[in-house]
Amino acid sequence: MKVLIGGYTKKTSKGIYELPFTGEDNGAKLGKAENIISVGGPTYFQKDGDLIFTINNAGDEGGISVFKLGEHGSSEVDRYLIPGASPAYVGIDREQKLIYTANYHTAVLSVFHYNKSGKLELLDQVTHKAETLGPRPEQVDGPHPHFFDETPAGNLVSCDLGNDTVDFYRLENGKLHHLAQYKNEAGFGTRHIVFSKDGNYFYVVGELSSKINVVKFNEDTWDFENIATYKTIPEDFTEHNGAAALYISKDGKYVYNSNRGHNSITVFKINDDHTLSLVQRISTFGDFPRDFNWDADQKYVVAANQNTDNATLYIRNGGNGTLTPIQTEIPVPEGTRVLFTK
Repeated sequence: MKVLIGGYTKKTSKGIYELPFTGEDNGAKLGKAENIISVGGPTYFQKDGDLIFTINNAGDEGGISVFKLGEHGSSEVDRYLIPGASPAYVGIDREQKLIYTANYHTAVLSVFHYNKSGKLELLDQVTHKAETLGPRPEQVDGPHPHFFDETPAGNLVSCDLGNDTVDFYRLENGKLHHLAQYKNEAGFGTRHIVFSKDGNYFYVVGELSSKINVVKFNEDTWDFENIATYKTIPEDFTEHNGAAALYISKDGKYVYNSNRGHNSITVFKINDDHTLSLVQRISTFGDFPRDFNWDADQKYVVAANQNTDNATLYIRNGGNGTLTPIQTEIPVPEGTRVLFTK
């Protein structure tokens, strides 16, 4: 098993790094990070077999690039770059061979198809409008979609930090059609979303509010019911914080989010009525953890700290959801995206 970490390339990072994973249980550890893909600003990426689909910040242009991994390094297969900023998020459907990107700066959602060799074909794009901009400074300049991926029923969903909205789409004959919208409270800063195991609820995290909103919804009728909202940081924490990544355990029992500023991962238990109960807040042992992720068995978790150039490895208790750090101060530069791989 290995861990891939990519992020910004503003200081010393050259792109995407691979860290070997050795040992088991409390003896598990990550080895030295090795640069395997040289690319500008791979702040988010996905993997399908030996193909890596990554954000590419190429100076005056931005977009995505596809790299093929081999025994002797990597080679770029294809790229889609346009003038301006690069996207913030990359989603993937490996069965249908689709790539989804959300561009925070240009407000553009894009859908690509790729073939077995990794060649890209742009299918469709939509641009979010400034319809319900929030009051915070990060919102008044326009819409900012930060997430674009699939729903339990195979539709698509975006999270718009600028508009405080969750927007649902259908991809039909290669074209995107808007289906419905859920509105978070003003200033929420809608960023990432996960869905309950039964597909009847979603949990959406607000970057600017440091809150998780629990919503019951029907993907046939598009009815929404606001259930409850929870702070991801302590009530008495007054310094700046930006909630970031959001994950749900595959058994549907726990939700996890990262906090940039409070520099922690918060663990919530999902109750039978889909409300949340705080289980744990644990340090990431560094500054500004944007992303974290787990292995296929969800036994190990790695968090990347962007500003302190380090990562932390935890072991996860599947019974109560808690995380226990087993290795801190793992050197890796400017990390924002974590992905376990074989």
